[in-house]
Amino acid sequence: MTSTILFVALAAVLPPTVEFNRDIRPIFSDRCYTCHGPDPGNRKTKLRFDVEASAKAIAIVPGDPAKSELYLRITSKDPVRHMPPAYLGHAALSEREIDLLRRWIEQGAPWQKHWSFIPPQRPPLPQISDASWPRNGVDHFVLKRLDREGLKPSPEADRATLIRRVGLDLTGLPPTPAEVDAFLADTSPAAYEKVVDRLLASPRYGERMAARWLDAARYADTNGYQTDAERFMWRWRDWVIQAFNRNLRFDQFTLEQIAGDLLPNPTLEQRIATGFSRNHRGNGEGGIIPEEYAVEYVVDRVETTSTVFLGLTLGCARCHDHKYDPLAQKEFYQVFAYFNNIPDRGRYNKYGNTAPIVKAPTPDQQARLATLDKAQAAAESAWTQLQPELARAQRAWEQSIRAPLPPWSLSSNLALHKPLDDPSFDGKRVVEAGNAANFGFYDKFTLAARIRATAATGAILTRAEDVPEPSGLSFYLQDGKLQVNLVARWLDDALRVETADPLPLNEWHHVAMTYDGSREASGVQIYLNGRPQRIKVNLDELNQNFAAKQPLRIGAGGGPENRFRGSLDDVRVYNTALTPGQLAIVAEGLPLHEIAALAPDRRTKPQAEKIQLYYLEKEAPAHLRDAWQRLVAARHERDQFYESITTVMVMEEIPNPKETFTLIRGAYDRPGEKVSRGTPAALHPFPADAPNNRMGFARWLIDPANPLTARVAVNRSWQLYFGAGLVRSVEDFGSQGEWPSHPDLLDWLATEFVRTGWDVKGLQKLIVTSATYRQSSKVTPDLIRRDPDNRLLARGPRVRLPAEMVRDQALAISGLLVEKVGGPSVKPYQPAGLWKELAGGQDYPQDHGENLYRRSIYTYWKRAAPPPSLMNFDAAGREACVVRETRTNTPLQALNLMNDVTFLEAARALAQRVLRESGTTQADRLAYAFRLATSRRPKPAETDLLLTGLRHYLDRYQTDPAAAVKFLSVGEYPRDDKLDPSELAAYTAVASLILNLDEVVTRQ
Repeated sequence: MTSTILFVALAAVLPPTVEFNRDIRPIFSDRCYTCHGPDPGNRKTKLRFDVEASAKAIAIVPGDPAKSELYLRITSKDPVRHMPPAYLGHAALSEREIDLLRRWIEQGAPWQKHWSFIPPQRPPLPQISDASWPRNGVDHFVLKRLDREGLKPSPEADRATLIRRVGLDLTGLPPTPAEVDAFLADTSPAAYEKVVDRLLASPRYGERMAARWLDAARYADTNGYQTDAERFMWRWRDWVIQAFNRNLRFDQFTLEQIAGDLLPNPTLEQRIATGFSRNHRGNGEGGIIPEEYAVEYVVDRVETTSTVFLGLTLGCARCHDHKYDPLAQKEFYQVFAYFNNIPDRGRYNKYGNTAPIVKAPTPDQQARLATLDKAQAAAESAWTQLQPELARAQRAWEQSIRAPLPPWSLSSNLALHKPLDDPSFDGKRVVEAGNAANFGFYDKFTLAARIRATAATGAILTRAEDVPEPSGLSFYLQDGKLQVNLVARWLDDALRVETADPLPLNEWHHVAMTYDGSREASGVQIYLNGRPQRIKVNLDELNQNFAAKQPLRIGAGGGPENRFRGSLDDVRVYNTALTPGQLAIVAEGLPLHEIAALAPDRRTKPQAEKIQLYYLEKEAPAHLRDAWQRLVAARHERDQFYESITTVMVMEEIPNPKETFTLIRGAYDRPGEKVSRGTPAALHPFPADAPNNRMGFARWLIDPANPLTARVAVNRSWQLYFGAGLVRSVEDFGSQGEWPSHPDLLDWLATEFVRTGWDVKGLQKLIVTSATYRQSSKVTPDLIRRDPDNRLLARGPRVRLPAEMVRDQALAISGLLVEKVGGPSVKPYQPAGLWKELAGGQDYPQDHGENLYRRSIYTYWKRAAPPPSLMNFDAAGREACVVRETRTNTPLQALNLMNDVTFLEAARALAQRVLRESGTTQADRLAYAFRLATSRRPKPAETDLLLTGLRHYLDRYQTDPAAAVKFLSVGEYPRDDKLDPSELAAYTAVASLILNLDEVVTRQ
């Protein structure tokens, strides 16, 4: 009797029609695919439950469960025959799952291709019980589901709640009291829509939308791995923010990030966009195998791209065919081939960006650069016009020379060393590069000094401590041979060259080390008394690595343990640390009067430059010298400014495509079958007219025939507002993913997105203006019981704010927030010593001033030690792509809000704001603080609690004024000395309580 009642009860909750994708495929995927799925390596028999023909030929007889081996096995009492086998660790099927399989077989076992691989078809708006409730198409599908479940939607949220909700959702910041008042006073039918339009037009909107995109794109300000040193990708972040703000179509947004460099005549911004595929970690450690990491980077690009745009776990097919989805290992490497064609050698620069890179000036910098280019062009033109006169005047002067000219070299014109014949020069200080007026080439420089060596080994000139391996610049003797060292971090980022022959001791010498900006070994040179010296350099590696713009190795004295690494970019860093703009030519052995005696066409280029520079400095008429100096100054100013512009790592194709192979078990050094570029066969065909490169792949992603891209995009937008997507597993639309809570709504949104031209702002407006979104988030016991996670959408969203909003809201409420869009990352407060403890090396160099109060999207993100406050509130770590939002509730979060410098300082600033801006009574002041934080006025009971707290703190701090001053000293924002410290401290304590309220850190 009990079994009969149970069976009837279970049957009652089964759907009238069992649907394969919704009800059956998840069972097969979870319990059967391990042994009977797509992966041939694990398949135990010929039986496959991922292939209809195989399943129905062996285990399923449509219409007859009693003759179906599947049904017989899952209901067998024999442990040997029972499926799934207990030894695999799978739980036995539940009675409901067994019943679903039985009913499905009875209904003919109708099969379906996996739902997400079927292109979405635009469904008609369903008939519903209440035609007055919907505000747009979204609501028809939601109400139809509620009708089926016997539920009613919740009433609309009150206006104060609604404007705060939508303000936070669209901009990441709460509304001001004035904005709330204006909305409450606007009784027009379009009042709410006007608020939405205003928010979508705000520059804050792009910052809000970009925050989640940075998580997906694994954006960070460091390279990761052991050193985790700084990189510079913030211009890509700026591009993302601006793309959202200018409402760049999502298909174009996708195409530019995947293949912007392959567009015809790509703009700088389109090249910057491809930084999406370069945001992965980069390893610059000395002991790595570059080929291994070159593979890892491409794997990361494939995994990120497939997750972000397709919602597929394609990375699972790196080592073998996918165990659950129809994705073969070969197909993984076919997609891999699209991203495997850039000049990436595997070892990244430890510090800074690694090629391919582009200079990425901001709009303001572009305008400044254009002005400097114009000024330089004018100076060049004026100088060009003077060339005939200069040639005549210089030739006449050369012919007038009757005696040897005084000793002169370009080096003797260096500003920071004394003449060669000055006996007072003691050789005890560093001599940096000299007169920047000579030339304006940033990639060329001269390091020069006058030295006298009295021992065969030791420091001659050094900027740092007198040791063989100082940081900075040093001249050093090793076994009598002269070394020039440029060091930022020894063993990792250092440049050393040394002469092949010993230096004569106890004599004064003029020495210069030059670098001429080329990528040839001869570009690094040491000169002694104006004569080039033979130097020890590993020429093969130097040439190879210069050409690839990769770290170079320079042979040094002392054996193989003294082979140090540096790079072309490292040299430029040292150049900018010195006085920039030096000409990379030093004195030749040939005296000036002998050069003058040579016919112009018989002089070498250095000889011609040397005598012309002497003439311009010593002998030329004033107007020629002035024109020359104006040109030099214009070149130098332009190049100095250009060098200060940040770079961005981008994608860039190499002319000859790399070969790609499947990798056995995913190992970089075990190549298997050679593969060509291609896309998974389970999805739509590659566009016939598209080039088979990254551009074609990007077009394949945004092809309207693609069943996934639009669905995945609208699903993540839904997650922004409701805390979970219509497909909760936003990262996985495959067999192991979750069935959509509202499949017809998902397809309607996807087709609407494409129909409206991939209009991102339009999609956000559609969702937030729906009646579904505008419902009250209040819950009833019945709703909690029937739908605790609000998957049926019978009420409005209520979720804790994302990590960045928790902080940004506190700054906004307090009045501290500095709203400045874009720019380099900033370093606000964080606990001292954290970087040293977690990542080693340099400790956190905290910023000051307005950088402490920028929005959290601009906070410096170190992968090994991400911002602790944001991580405490579940921010993504940015080590890899993350698209699903997660939220936890822990006591640490409350402690963070009560004790973190940011929030204590915000509480003080809020208290100061309240005391300056609000009424004179305690109740009025507290009501104002409460309304700033919640957008509503406190209820009488809430006011009483706040007043009780205020009086308690007033008594405490009036009794102990020193404690009040100490409490108010947290943070760098100046305290208002006009306010009584005890009163301010009391209001600060209550403000801290308000900022810690559940209602404040929750979007209701």
